[in-house]
Amino acid sequence: MVSKRDQVKILLMSTSKPEITKRQQQLLNELKNCTDELSGQELHRQLHNGEKAMGLTTVYRNLQALVKQGLIRSRHLPNGEVLYAPVERDIHHLTCVSCGETTRLKGCPVKMMDLSKNTSKNFELLFHTLEYFGLCQTCSQQLNAG
Repeated sequence: MVSKRDQVKILLMSTSKPEITKRQQQLLNELKNCTDELSGQELHRQLHNGEKAMGLTTVYRNLQALVKQGLIRSRHLPNGEVLYAPVERDIHHLTCVSCGETTRLKGCPVKMMDLSKNTSKNFELLFHTLEYFGLCQTCSQQLNAG
């Protein structure tokens, strides 16, 4: 049986999307080789000191192209920073709206939901994003103390 993750890969590879450029492939490889999400700045720094070096504007332009092609996903933090990861990586977070601290959730709460009742029969769910925003313990205590 083919997993949903593999179905996404097959679908993304089989659709008639434009071929990715060498620079886009470099960024995609960096994201796939990292266990966590990376910002454009972090990707730029990782690539900066090698043969793969590219300008910061080029990094962001190619990240936007990869998002549009459905190969990576972006997560927008309250401070305006954007983090990127391969679309097949199923990661969810708790994010503090005060300090920006992020905690990775164990497991996926969406997988436990039965979405079949809420979706059209003409729609096949391939992937999702989910993020919770609130106050971390430190910020909550500071708010209540003041």
